[in-house]
Parts: sequence; C-alpha cells; structure tokens
Amino acid sequence: MAHRICPWWLGYWLVSPLRKLRENPSKALAPFVREGMVVLEPGPGMGFFTLAVARLVGPEGRVVAVDLQPKMLASLERRASRAGLRDRIETRRAEPATLGVADLDGLADVALALYVVHELPDPAGFFGEIHAALKPGGSLLLAEPKGHVSEADFGASVATAQRAGFRASGDLPGFWGRTAVLVKR
Repeated sequence: MAHRICPWWLGYWLVSPLRKLRENPSKALAPFVREGMVVLEPGPGMGFFTLAVARLVGPEGRVVAVDLQPKMLASLERRASRAGLRDRIETRRAEPATLGVADLDGLADVALALYVVHELPDPAGFFGEIHAALKPGGSLLLAEPKGHVSEADFGASVATAQRAGFRASGDLPGFWGRTAVLVKR
C-alpha cells in the first residue's frame, strides 16, 4: 500500500457540496455521534466530516481535529468560523510520527479514521494512539477508499487495529469505501 499524503489543494474537491449527494456526513455519523461527546478526527482535511460532527456534538461537545498539513487546518478553521462552529472544534497540527493527543487519553467517545489510514507510514502506532485516546467501549469508525485500498490491505488494517486492542463490531453504512466499526475493549 502506498503512503502518500493527499495534497492540500485536493481538499477543495473533497469538501464539494456535490459529495454530500453520495456520502452525507450528518446521516452517516448520526448513529455514532451524540450531543456532548468528544470526537477525535485525525486527518480531517478541510472538514467535510468535521463540520457535521461539530453540529452533532452540540455546544457542550468537542471535536479535536488533527492534521499534518497547516493549509488543511487553516481552511478547516475558516470553514468552521463561517459556519459558526469554531468554538466546538479544536485544531491541532500532528507531527510525522505522532498525533500528539496523549492529553486525551481515555477521554474521547468516538474517533474517526475516514479515508486516512492508507496515507500513514505507521498504522500500528496510529491505532495505538487512537486506542489510548478512547474511553473504554469507545468506537473507532474506519473507512478507506476502494480505489486506493484493496480488500486485503483493508483487512490488514483491521487486523492491526485488533492487535492494538480493538474488536470489530460491524460495518459503517453510508460511506463509499471499505468500512468497519471497531470498539475499544
């Protein structure tokens, strides 16, 4: 599997309103995200899922969006401000080897790994950090694009997550690619 980071300029296409016709973030994530939750979103890009999640967690909830690319985070912050959701979204810049979320250990209710794992050089380290950040019983929602990730590679990612302490709990409806819902043991 290739580990190339999505270029920042492609982020504009990824937040296109037309994308919602096929993949509606609010509908797809509503069964998993509720008011007052803390949601960790690594690789949010320009916020296609982030803004919907911020609406779902409500004014008492929080979304922690972590990205490696400053231009993605800057665009996400602008979009969140325009939508009146900036106070619910905390943006952080990841380092190449870590998400930098140790302060969240055991605090997150849900983590989103949506179309991002195939870009990572160290999925085992990633799943370990996510596992630590989640509360016991917390959910990791995993989706990968079929065009970039083979069924075998996706299976390998799920197996890596299971070695980090997750158990598979089903599929994630409403997404284009290969999906899994994983729960922290």
